[in-house]
Amino acid sequence: MQAMRKTVLGVTVDGYTLDQAVANARAAIAKRENQCVLACVNPHSVIEAQKDSHFLYALYDAEIKVPDGIGIYLVARLLGLSVPRRITGHDFFIAMMQSLEQQGSGRVAFLGSSPHVLSRIAARLKKDFPRVSLVATISPPFGEWSESKDAEMIESINRAQPDVLWVGMTAPKQEKWVAKNRMFLDVPLIGSIGAVFDYYAGTRQLAPAWVRRSGGEWLYRLAQDPKRLWRRTFVSTPQFVGLVVWRHLLGIGR
Repeated sequence: MQAMRKTVLGVTVDGYTLDQAVANARAAIAKRENQCVLACVNPHSVIEAQKDSHFLYALYDAEIKVPDGIGIYLVARLLGLSVPRRITGHDFFIAMMQSLEQQGSGRVAFLGSSPHVLSRIAARLKKDFPRVSLVATISPPFGEWSESKDAEMIESINRAQPDVLWVGMTAPKQEKWVAKNRMFLDVPLIGSIGAVFDYYAGTRQLAPAWVRRSGGEWLYRLAQDPKRLWRRTFVSTPQFVGLVVWRHLLGIGR
């Protein structure tokens, strides 16, 4: 199933509905031939990709790129992409897990975050998705780590034989790690979903549904974590808007 795509400042965004994105992911699991990688695109990631060629390639290399941020969604619509709604990493994660649960099978692994968060995820999965098997949880070292550590984590993942590997290391670290190592991972579906680990674990509060639907999630998240998110809100977002106007609306510097 091919989705119409639009390029926003050099980063492509898919026009999948949530059901279509999940169907593509499920097809990759069923066939186990062509690996499928999910990346979530928002204004901050697009701005970061302008100055990080490895991150730009990692976003390009992903098979499914969903419009996670309200800014990306609105700009993609403005440029003619027929996408009915924005799709967050949390949306995709829940929909994919529900699909595996309905099927009555599925093996998932989690790479990222702390042992505490991973233990809370494991406990909640047993209640929410009892028919999905959690086969591995791996908390990587803080900061940078060695190639030998990479090899050790990859070996652990492959030994567990998951259908889905959820990666939560924050952007752009997670996307770059996946792009670098996907060829060594015997996993049909890999999803870089960042803060979803904390949301699902309950260590960070997800915005109410009505806030998410209204597009105000960015403000809710900023109020919760201003120290971490102020830069993407007050620096990256204005840069994103300015570059979109400059390149896409005025056609300058393409």
